[in-house]
This record gives sequence, C-alpha cells and structure tokens, in this order.
Amino acid sequence: MDSLDMVFHLHVFFSGHVQGVGFRYSTLQIAKGYEVTGSVKNLSDGRVELSVEGEEKECRQFLAAIEDELEAFIRKTETRESLGPKRSSQFVIA
Repeated sequence: MDSLDMVFHLHVFFSGHVQGVGFRYSTLQIAKGYEVTGSVKNLSDGRVELSVEGEEKECRQFLAAIEDELEAFIRKTETRESLGPKRSSQFVIA
C-alpha cells in the first residue's frame, strides 16, 4: 500500500452519561459539518466508541466540536490516533 493511500484515524472512547441521551445522534449531526467518515456506537460497558478518519485537521476539529457540544455528558475521553487505510465511505451510527 502506498503512503498516499493512508488516512488519519482517531479512535475515541467517551465515558460519562453518554448513553440514552442522544449522544450518537448528536455526533452524527455534527459529522455532517466535517469531511470525515467513520462510525459511533454504544458499548456494553456504558461507553461510546467513535472511529473517525479523514484529514488530521478535520478529525481533530470534529472531535473538538463533539467535546464542546456534548461536554455536559462527557466525564472522560480516551483518544488513540494512527495512520491507516481508509475503511469507510460515510459517517454512520453503528
């Protein structure tokens, strides 16, 4: 795989009161304002998992917008970043 085929990935876990409050739907709506793809889903342990890919600046701005918009529900954010192949063509609730 050529390095030109690699995209920036953010893998984020949100903890707090993030389920049952429209967190995933709000994240989907925020994603419409950014050129990112990926998914957001609830986990069985009560956290929400966000996988997002695109240009690094877009991904970081998207994450900042989520944290700003939904800060009342977020107690902790764990973030991992990497470069890898593009995995998705749109942003969805998984």
